[in-house]
Amino acid sequence: MSGPALRRMRSLSLRARVSAAFGLVTLVVAALLSFTTWQLASHYMLTQRARGATDQAVVAAKLVADDLARGSPDLPALLVGLTGQPQTGVLLRVDGRWTTAGAQADVGQIPDDLLRSAASGTPASRRLVLGGTPVLAVAVPVGPGAGIFVELAPLSELDQTLRFLAATLAAGTAAVGLVGTLLGWWTTRRALRPLSELTDAAGRMAEGDLAARLPERPENDLAPLASRFNVTADALEQRVHRDARFAGDVSHELRSPLTTMINAGEVLRRRRDEMPEAARRAIDLLVADVARFHRMVEDLLEISRGIQAPAVQDLEPVDLGVVVENLPVALVGAAVLDIDRPAPLVLADRRRLDQVLANLCQNASVHAGGVVRLAVCRRDGYAVVEVDDDGPGVPPEYRNQIFERFARGPRPGRGGDSGGTGLGLALVAQHVHGHGGRVRVEDRPGGGACFMVELPEVTR
Repeated sequence: MSGPALRRMRSLSLRARVSAAFGLVTLVVAALLSFTTWQLASHYMLTQRARGATDQAVVAAKLVADDLARGSPDLPALLVGLTGQPQTGVLLRVDGRWTTAGAQADVGQIPDDLLRSAASGTPASRRLVLGGTPVLAVAVPVGPGAGIFVELAPLSELDQTLRFLAATLAAGTAAVGLVGTLLGWWTTRRALRPLSELTDAAGRMAEGDLAARLPERPENDLAPLASRFNVTADALEQRVHRDARFAGDVSHELRSPLTTMINAGEVLRRRRDEMPEAARRAIDLLVADVARFHRMVEDLLEISRGIQAPAVQDLEPVDLGVVVENLPVALVGAAVLDIDRPAPLVLADRRRLDQVLANLCQNASVHAGGVVRLAVCRRDGYAVVEVDDDGPGVPPEYRNQIFERFARGPRPGRGGDSGGTGLGLALVAQHVHGHGGRVRVEDRPGGGACFMVELPEVTR
């Protein structure tokens, strides 16, 4: 197999490759059996036809020899009577002269070696195509001299039978190959179902559904796989919940001292003008860092609450157009709204969805020159919200990293200056994945970045 063909084969799924191999094997086996069947059947039918035609020609040659021995003048009538079928022809050579009857044939088309074999006293036969018609030429010696009797037996019906047999075997081979492919697809589907379930469960866990588990299976070979995966998933869920509880407890405990620090900082800020320049700068830094710390604590609390996917009772049909139109002006500024009408509906927790769009708009305002366009559209069964900013864009190597916790992107140092906590986009990814959607960032035509949130659309 050539390199490109091998690469294309490897790019197919395991199920497709196994099905193709299964179909190919059955096709080759069926083709070999069909070819063998056709060879044996055609050889047998041709042999039987040749034997029958030879026996018939020998009997006819005896009649002709007897007629020649008596010197009967009815030889032409006898030859006509020997033709039998309309397409049958007979040729008789006596003393170098040829006499024909029935289907006319050019004597020059009869092979010389066939005539020489008959002249030597041995009957011979040969398949020929005369005038576009397949015939079996049988040459038999006549009398003690050099006479030769040639009968041209038609093979049209036998040829049609062989063609029909070949077409039937070819169609059967193709059908067997197709059935083999379908059988391979069905077999691999059943055989790979545990792997599909494993992939689905692992994907659901990666998207935030920590309750995803594999069903228990009765097969001895597969039961340990499901059991071990479920044990691992239980341990992972417990660890995530412990970490979330720890983060939530720490964040909750920090709220009281943070409130005190914020109030104290506010008191100091009000008396700022009474302090020297160095103290004023210190107070400004302190107040900014305390405010940033407070936002970080609130984000950590939100992350700890949002580890699990949204509860069913919290989900409701939400009009994305209404959500976008109700975003605070302080976040969207003078951004252009581009909303499909009617706007798509999604099944979502409205509070988390509002936070997703608010965080994206705030990220654009803080890091990318503000929001320039907000769009709501449909794409491949998903409701899509696009947030375009006026920044420098996000390099491809950072487009996954920026959705991680405490990520600062390609320019570390700007996060601290801008007051960002490094958790806003992580919260976006967590909430979107919890709703069964996906979020990504691409380049915006004309410069900047385009953040796209895709959620499964529901019908109105």
